[in-house]
Amino acid sequence: MIRSVLIANRGEIAVRVIRACRLKNFRSIAVFCDEDKESLHVKMADEAYSLGEESVECTYLNIPKLLEIIERSKVDAVHPGYGFLSENAEFAREVIKMGKIFIGPSPSIIDFLGNKVQAKKLAEKIGLRVLPGSDGFVSTFEEAKSVADKIGYPIIIKAAYGGGGRGMEIVESEEDLRIALEGCQSIALKFFGREEVLIEKFINAPRHIEIQFIGDNFGNVVHLWDRECTIQRSHQKLIEEAPSFLPREIVNELGEKTCSLARELQYSNVGTAEFLWKNDKIYFNEVNPRIQVEHVVTEMVTGLDLVEEQLNVASNKPLDFTQEEISLNGHAIEYRINAEDPNNSFLPQSGRITRLIVPGGPKVRFDSYVYPNYVVPHNFDSLIGKLVVWGRNRERAINLSKHALKELAISGINTNLDLHKVIIETKEFKKGDLSTDFLIRTNVTNNLKDFERKKLAAVFQLFKKLKFSIQPNPIFSKQSNRWLDSAKIEQVR
Repeated sequence: MIRSVLIANRGEIAVRVIRACRLKNFRSIAVFCDEDKESLHVKMADEAYSLGEESVECTYLNIPKLLEIIERSKVDAVHPGYGFLSENAEFAREVIKMGKIFIGPSPSIIDFLGNKVQAKKLAEKIGLRVLPGSDGFVSTFEEAKSVADKIGYPIIIKAAYGGGGRGMEIVESEEDLRIALEGCQSIALKFFGREEVLIEKFINAPRHIEIQFIGDNFGNVVHLWDRECTIQRSHQKLIEEAPSFLPREIVNELGEKTCSLARELQYSNVGTAEFLWKNDKIYFNEVNPRIQVEHVVTEMVTGLDLVEEQLNVASNKPLDFTQEEISLNGHAIEYRINAEDPNNSFLPQSGRITRLIVPGGPKVRFDSYVYPNYVVPHNFDSLIGKLVVWGRNRERAINLSKHALKELAISGINTNLDLHKVIIETKEFKKGDLSTDFLIRTNVTNNLKDFERKKLAAVFQLFKKLKFSIQPNPIFSKQSNRWLDSAKIEQVR
């Protein structure tokens, strides 16, 4: 039985889980490093434990330290959030070994899906199309060259146990292969603790499609339809939508096959299957065995609270809905608000938020962990919030987005807020002409510079107008001031 949950994470997802815990009347326990001690998740939790002032590796990725806090806090369950240790089977295994509930799939499933070669073979077995590539791990230049020669360039080298857009190298020709292979192996070892890599045929500028699914401990599996996560920068998503632009009959087929894959694994809790769509062909990419950043758009169009459902499944409750009962309602769009400078290679930003105005309304949602006067730390992911809007259709959602993005105001640090304003005004975005190279193809960053120049010019003109329209108050005119000064002098005498 769950009565208390420790959130082994930080930022907006920690706040999100705490809110779900409150709905269930579960006690919430936060952890934090010194840089995060003023974060909203620390203030909202029923209890909070310090991880110290050291690096990320020594805090949120420090399994022994987290296990010690789990033991000390006497919690019943642990929610890993996303990122950090959310896909670490060793951590899940140790939590279960302590007699606690790990809110996510089993360690064996995390292990299985973490191996992208195994996951691809299972996907192929249930009838999903996979990208041509290596049959197993690639260790040497000779092995890599053999695969590349067979499938043809360009290729992509991926960390076999990677994720989150890290540990991937695109190779256009053999002369770049050796350096790319060594670089990818190095990154894989640094970020994921294992240097194994695989090779696949690189699909240039596809669309990124996801199928959300959930399973319980009683064999029930349901898919929660699809998401479009195509607009990205450096393999990191910027804007997500639900539903996607895929024809509904193809979505139905992908949903059924994703559920078959989950049943084959005896999957329990939430998960996401990722696909690449190009030239009317859909390729399986991977399965993420955790909650996703973009789960919110699925919540907006299905009416489900996915984190609450995670807690229900972890509490050994069966799903209380069937596939037939899950229908799509309207269209939702999520804009990731990052503390970064789009005009400077998306360089992460840190500093004090001097002003924060959050948009409101029944169809607008802003998930965040920051507030006015909060100091955004520099050691972590740049995501500071997610602005999500809902409309009866995509056109209405885009229209509402314009107002919500205009109303959202963040001062004190650079963000990508203006970038989103520019993106949604492009004709390509409005008509759904999307691909993973969207920012480059539409020249959005140059348009952003024009947008900001016009904004500065408008501010300057407004300042000039105000300066020349304000009339001096006679009570405070220079003549009046001299008269008052004279009177004061007389009083002093």
